[in-house]
Amino acid sequence: MTQVLAIDQGTTSTRAIVFGADHRPVASAQQEFTQHFPASGWVEHDAMEIWNTVLATVRGALEKAGTSAEKIAAIGITNQRETVVLWDRETGEPVHKAIVWQDRRTASMTAKLREGGHEPMVQEKTGLLLDPYFSGSKLAWLLENVDGAREKAEAGKLAFGTIDSWLIWHLTGGQRHVTDATNAARTLLYNIREGQWDDDILRLFNIPRALLPKVLDCGAEFGTTDPALFGAGIAILGVAGDQQAATLGQACFQPGMLKSTYGTGCFALLNTGDTLVRSQNRMLGTIAYQFDGKPTYALEGSIFVAGAVVQWLRDGLRCIDAAADSQALAEAADPSQTIYLVPAFTGLGAPYWDPDCRGAIYGLTRNTGPQEIARAALESVGFQTRDLWEAMEADWQGAGGAENVLRVDGGMTASDWTMQFLADILGADVDRPEVLETTALGVAWVAGMQAGVYPGFDAFAEDWALERTFKPKMDADTREARYAGWKDAVSRTLSSRG
Repeated sequence: MTQVLAIDQGTTSTRAIVFGADHRPVASAQQEFTQHFPASGWVEHDAMEIWNTVLATVRGALEKAGTSAEKIAAIGITNQRETVVLWDRETGEPVHKAIVWQDRRTASMTAKLREGGHEPMVQEKTGLLLDPYFSGSKLAWLLENVDGAREKAEAGKLAFGTIDSWLIWHLTGGQRHVTDATNAARTLLYNIREGQWDDDILRLFNIPRALLPKVLDCGAEFGTTDPALFGAGIAILGVAGDQQAATLGQACFQPGMLKSTYGTGCFALLNTGDTLVRSQNRMLGTIAYQFDGKPTYALEGSIFVAGAVVQWLRDGLRCIDAAADSQALAEAADPSQTIYLVPAFTGLGAPYWDPDCRGAIYGLTRNTGPQEIARAALESVGFQTRDLWEAMEADWQGAGGAENVLRVDGGMTASDWTMQFLADILGADVDRPEVLETTALGVAWVAGMQAGVYPGFDAFAEDWALERTFKPKMDADTREARYAGWKDAVSRTLSSRG
């Protein structure tokens, strides 16, 4: 058994990838699923639909690889983080649709807690801020708004989990209610200094401890799949939230190494080693990964809309037929027009943390068309990344490490135009690896390492392969002028303006 299966459960689709003995992809299957928007700023998923896409894609990937469950050494699971599922322990049925990390319905709840002076305590314990992005307020909302949920929760009849826990529960036939440290660290309920669920915060949100899963290392025995699902039981040996999994897949094992993943959103993680940095610039402190009970910490910046802005060009404006068309449209834009698109469709993440502002476009003229808007959409990803880059440098002097190089991954990095603009606006090299799907690779490596078929940290880092380096070409004056224009556009968009 030298193959490893990765389940990559994302915000808009689910993928299963079979990796070979050389930890390179052999075959994959993917399915999109429905996005539900029941109100402005609300985003939901059907957790049972997600579970069914996992079943379908795992079976599809095994078939395409010409392999079987008996030949798979281990499963690794990586997932969209912060998304909340609350389900019945007896039936396995969710009591409500999953509330997605993008959802802003609890903005007033978290604002009230901030106004009550609770944020310093929460940040000290969790590394996070009081924002509706995280799981805690979403779970509190479910307990207050789903009929009978609180009574059942207090009676121990319900289970809470992020998507990893939900999938493990079903993969193991309801035998295991567990999560890993990286997912726990994103709930707003987990003390990342002490490595346990925090009673003070549970009281703050009025959440019964009986709901919560057991927290394990990223590499651990999470359970074995029900043999009826895939023809044989497979050990689940690796779990990490998607951005932490990408950090592992990028082999960012040394303090100062920085990666940024461009999927639906954009998430930059800076390895800070055994130092948990308390950000002065509204970055997040989090767990990058945890092995043998020892956490490695990171500074993280979260951008809510990256690849999602391209989906908006396709599905909202209908100015492209496929995501890949955005690059050609941007290349055809009028260079004399300076357009800024601030994609605050569900508010702005780091370093602004404004859940109430909404998207805006600045600089429109009579000559502005789809080309210019497409260019501004792609540029918004670079501008937002620079916001994170500067905040991290201000928080931690080690942010200039690794020779000031950014390692990138995710579907959006396939766009050479976007990556070149990213290098230009940062004034730094951008390294794109051979394997762009580093999220799945990272968790496959963890599971494979635990199973004894993949190498350890050093050998895996040596195997990291560069596909291309994008070097900055923009002159410094232009770079600073363009970025100043972006900062002005954001200032006009924030809900607190005026």
